[in-house]
Amino acid sequence: MPTDSLIAQHAVAARRTVELAEQATPEQLTAPTPCAGWDLRQLLDHLTTENLGFAAAARGHGNDPAPWAGDLNRADPVADYAAATKILLEAFAEPGVLDRSFALPLLTKEREFPGAQAVLMQLVDSVVHAWDLARTLDLPLEFDDDILQPVLDLSEQIPDDASRTAPGSPFGPAAPYAEDATSLDKIVALLGRSPSWPN
Repeated sequence: MPTDSLIAQHAVAARRTVELAEQATPEQLTAPTPCAGWDLRQLLDHLTTENLGFAAAARGHGNDPAPWAGDLNRADPVADYAAATKILLEAFAEPGVLDRSFALPLLTKEREFPGAQAVLMQLVDSVVHAWDLARTLDLPLEFDDDILQPVLDLSEQIPDDASRTAPGSPFGPAAPYAEDATSLDKIVALLGRSPSWPN
């Protein structure tokens, strides 16, 4: 994917994820999700925290712990997530963001990440968590191939090794998928989710 389209593709995926979240009812906040051990409230808090953290990183403040601090007692976790996404999209839309260096201490404190790589990671996050939300809320989800292809390409490059079973690993071991699986099903399987969840 050309870097000049990466910001736009991420924005589409992020907004779609918010659209799904906004269809959740308060009663569904305790519903299980494909993210092992997380209910919907926990997933939304993760998404909110990640968006605020990446927005801070885009503006050179990634090592500030405040944006990365979650809050499982949010009065309105859906509204907080939508607001955090708006902040993230504004940060990513700033000139030169793809050429900046992102400090992402939740991933590692040993190095920083090129802006283009950080935005691509956020695109992956948005697509996969959109699928999580769609399955949790029993809603349809589709993305165009120009969004899914770079996400699939990166997903295929992530090692499926023992690190995936370590505490705090962002991905579980890869799951099987059908020969005729869609690109989205392949992505979620490669990143440790069963395409047939909750079955």
